[in-house]
Amino acid sequence: MTTQTYTVTGMTCSHCVNSVSSEVSQIPGVTGVHVDLGAGTVTVTSDQPLDETAVAAAVDEAGYELAR
Repeated sequence: MTTQTYTVTGMTCSHCVNSVSSEVSQIPGVTGVHVDLGAGTVTVTSDQPLDETAVAAAVDEAGYELAR
């Protein structure tokens, strides 16, 4: 099990949280997603380390952006 936390820019409401959670949870191998609106982060638990570009693409699909 691996847990990684990423900073997401542009989230302002619970709809944002739901969108990011939904998209990130669809990445193969992801077993858990926790979005913290106040901190602007998404914590992803997965079977093995994820490629950051896959996470960035999922967050982008939701309409937001990973801070780098």
